[in-house]
Amino acid sequence: MNRRKFLGTAAAAGAAVAGRIVPARAAREVLVAEPVHSTGYLALYIAMAKGYFEDVTVKLVTIETGGGHTNAVLSGQAFAFIGGPEHNAYAKAKGAELRAVVNCVNRGNIYFCAAKGQEPTGTDWPSYFKGKTIAIGPFGGTPNSITRYLLKKWKLDAKKDVTLIETANSATIAVVRGKQAQIGEATEPFVTQGVRNNVWNEPFLNIPKELGPYAYSTINVRLESIQKEPELVRTFVRGIVKGSKLLYANPDEASEIAKKQFPTMPIDDLRSTLERSSKDETWSRDGVVSRPAWATASAVVREAGLLKSDIKYDEIIDMSFVEGAGQ
Repeated sequence: MNRRKFLGTAAAAGAAVAGRIVPARAAREVLVAEPVHSTGYLALYIAMAKGYFEDVTVKLVTIETGGGHTNAVLSGQAFAFIGGPEHNAYAKAKGAELRAVVNCVNRGNIYFCAAKGQEPTGTDWPSYFKGKTIAIGPFGGTPNSITRYLLKKWKLDAKKDVTLIETANSATIAVVRGKQAQIGEATEPFVTQGVRNNVWNEPFLNIPKELGPYAYSTINVRLESIQKEPELVRTFVRGIVKGSKLLYANPDEASEIAKKQFPTMPIDDLRSTLERSSKDETWSRDGVVSRPAWATASAVVREAGLLKSDIKYDEIIDMSFVEGAGQ
């Protein structure tokens, strides 16, 4: 008898002793789409590893395109996606209803790194960036939006004053290593991997510090899921919040879980990545998406020209599940 049959027989026997037959409750399986497999989403991976989702089994799919993870949810192929709440705003502007239900990454989790020999000598960013080729994430993704926001802030034209090579987030190292770009916009763990592989030095521009609290990566679901399956959403959010708290309360255990998620990553690289994320307060501590964090994210995509409408916080963000997560 295999383990599954044994457990099923044992459960049935227990019910018979109690004098009634109780059907076994099947675990619900949900799919979460992520734009890249990143240490930034460690709270989710912790919740999966620790069983914080109770009787819900979470599966991951990585979709490295600007809007692919959003479309997976809109089409019903996935339960949730990880991405900035601006994706909910884009959908809202087109008549679709998505909601951010819990925070994951509460800082603009990108860094600008210069190819060896191309490092800036000061902080006159408009002068330094002008004429450069920059490897950035795909159009529509949050890293891409931040780059376009900064360029506009520095009064640089994204088409005339710089050259943007839009590629998968994981490919920026290869683009800079191949001397196709002088600057790489990177997230962790790719920042550390670029340093270790001698592609670039430590980042010269730290966006988590530059922009402060920022609704960078929230976990988002259809409004229909909230309306029809509130208990599923509640269970999911509660698991993420518990994972977020463990990140800061028990970094050693969080590190052990991260090792299993990134088994091919050298341990020194992983340690440096986690230390940087903790130091820069990249991860959300409690799952809350604050109004100021959305105000910054909204300003980024509106200034970058990606969002034309002034979408309000309450139209795309629902913190009621986070507020009840401790109960």
